[in-house]
Amino acid sequence: MAKRPVTFDAEALRSFVTGIELGSFVLAADRLGRSTSAVSAQLKKLEQQAGTELVQKSGRHLILTERGEVMLSYARRILSLNDEASAIMLASALSGSLNLGMQEDFGEALLPALLGTFTRAHPQVQVSASITRNQQLLDGIRHNEFDLAVCWQADEAPLFPSSRSLGRIPMRWIGPENFDLKRYQQTGEPLPLLVFEAPCLMRNAATTALDKAGIPWRIAFTSRSLSGIWAAMSAGLGITVRTDFGRPQTVRMLNELPEPGEVGISLHQGQTPPGEAAGYLIQAISDFFAVRR
Repeated sequence: MAKRPVTFDAEALRSFVTGIELGSFVLAADRLGRSTSAVSAQLKKLEQQAGTELVQKSGRHLILTERGEVMLSYARRILSLNDEASAIMLASALSGSLNLGMQEDFGEALLPALLGTFTRAHPQVQVSASITRNQQLLDGIRHNEFDLAVCWQADEAPLFPSSRSLGRIPMRWIGPENFDLKRYQQTGEPLPLLVFEAPCLMRNAATTALDKAGIPWRIAFTSRSLSGIWAAMSAGLGITVRTDFGRPQTVRMLNELPEPGEVGISLHQGQTPPGEAAGYLIQAISDFFAVRR
């Protein structure tokens, strides 16, 4: 007689995934609204069901074991299907339309991972998504052309009354795989920069960081789109400052250059009070960035 397969506990899987993604099971307990001991008990239960240790201590931290890495991959897939089914089964019959604007950097991550799930869960809600520059997004919110907009947030820029911060992430120097940084350091030749047209938060961050370090630079390529920046980099024209969102796999980090700092992410709302559908999408976007930051 075939052995009956183990049915993994969904709440134990959620505690496990949340703890690993947040880097702490104490933080996971707070996020899930449970006690630390309850989350620890769920982790032990999952290890018992899996028949192996999933995490082990490394100093004061917990790290995944080899089998834990395998379990994490499956746990994410199981929870993704579970949450999608839950949204579809439990959601009310939402209807209406939503116009979402976002920075080009977020398109690759947000569109399939979040909007795909949302539209399947709420097929009667017509979602329109637009990708454009920060200033156009902010102008669109002011003129009520967007219901929601996900933007970069400058330190000095105030939030709209109905907006919320989604956290801060580091900016990074990025260049082609074969970029010879040592050549520029040895010769003093100005670094070739690939930038957006001004005004641009990351353009300012790049030039400010280099100016403070006394490193010469020049604008080698100016673009209106992120795809133009990546194309210029692929051609070996220079380097840029961006975040990990939307970063191609064919580039490398230039950690030898002065750190350009961090940038905030904000979710702005239009002047019209959000309806029930917008409320669901706002929460989904907030959860998406909470995990990834």
